[in-house]
Amino acid sequence: MEFNTCSPNTIPVVSTFASPFEASPDQNDSKRKPLSLWPGMYHSPVTNALWETRSKIFERLLDPPLDAPPQSELLTKTPSESRTSILYNFSTDYILREQYRDPWNEVRIGKLLEDLDALAGTISVKHCSDIDSMTRPLYLVTASVDKMVLKKPISVDTDLKMVGAVIWVGFSSIEIQLDVIQPANGSCASESVALTANFIFVARDYKTGKAAPVNRLCPETEAEKLFYEAAEARNNLRKRKRVGDKKEIENGGVNRLEELLAEGRIFCDMPALADRDTILLRDTHLENSLICQPQQRNIHGRIFGGFLMLRAFELAFSTAYAFAGLMPSFLEVDHVNFLRPVDVGDFLRFKSCVLYTEHENTDQPLINVEVVAHVTRPEQRSSEVSNRFYFTFTVRPEAKATNTQFRIRKVVPATEEEARRILERMDADHLQSIKYTNK
Repeated sequence: MEFNTCSPNTIPVVSTFASPFEASPDQNDSKRKPLSLWPGMYHSPVTNALWETRSKIFERLLDPPLDAPPQSELLTKTPSESRTSILYNFSTDYILREQYRDPWNEVRIGKLLEDLDALAGTISVKHCSDIDSMTRPLYLVTASVDKMVLKKPISVDTDLKMVGAVIWVGFSSIEIQLDVIQPANGSCASESVALTANFIFVARDYKTGKAAPVNRLCPETEAEKLFYEAAEARNNLRKRKRVGDKKEIENGGVNRLEELLAEGRIFCDMPALADRDTILLRDTHLENSLICQPQQRNIHGRIFGGFLMLRAFELAFSTAYAFAGLMPSFLEVDHVNFLRPVDVGDFLRFKSCVLYTEHENTDQPLINVEVVAHVTRPEQRSSEVSNRFYFTFTVRPEAKATNTQFRIRKVVPATEEEARRILERMDADHLQSIKYTNK
């Protein structure tokens, strides 16, 4: 099946080894900075395509006029005004295909996470853009990934389309829904959605750093109205959950906490008598570190959120692999929190562990992995959490079929802090399933 590339909002993606200027509509504009010289650029096939296509919007963000007045009057926009899609011509572009191929001839999920964040960022900029070029633009940052679900494997040999739009706005927050589409032969559009994702962005004033109001949203179609209402309900549920989190653990979670700790104490105090099908949470840890480089920064000069998600995903995948002893298969991103920005030169440490496992479905046991990113400053003897990532994996069916003795262990905590983390994540995952039941 071929995609329609004639739509003005569809952006074709090319490999980064091809010149992004070959088909540029502005290539004769002598005032334009060459894309390769733009500061704050994280280069990938998708970011190149997005920034090249929207160069006029992004040039304002490279050197924002801080002395200019803020937007005086909020606009009302429709979801269709921000809707943007990008097309991967995998069937004809060999180099692009090789940049995205994983060992199983599928698309690398970590690369898709990068691209989803880049596309969501472009969509948020389009929604918040002001027709008055003399006003001060907003500083838009990824606040969280609310949910991301892989519905079917994504082949790297077939063309792929990624499409998204703003579906809800609050005072300073924006929710963007993205779909990755790869139709199989004879499948209808609804059956061809391979992955769905919901990103939350927040707007800040470039000069003051405080929350800034965003343009309003007016859904037009029945589907857009349903998306808006569902997003509004999720936002209200998030607010209520934040208020009730501590009370729930203090009042209703004591017995659950004690049950978890009791299992862990046997491992700590009487290891010879511990259940061989269980393992301590601390024994599932993996870790890696890096110094954040200038080439990894975004248009605002901070480290690109998509790059952080890529690194977290690949550590989570390795953690699930080492834990299960068989090749894992990605199912979903349960949640991602962007708690503080990461800057060029930061010493960033990613620490992962298996929080808990689920065995209800023996054909598809679940491995829930947490990755926490810490910005570490040795000179100041300090370490701050910048991001929390939660992923769910299972085991690839073909790998499981080769090992009849395969089993997934139960993870137990050794400390109260670990037990609380497990319970909080279990409850959050349960809440997520409720929030998206009717989606």
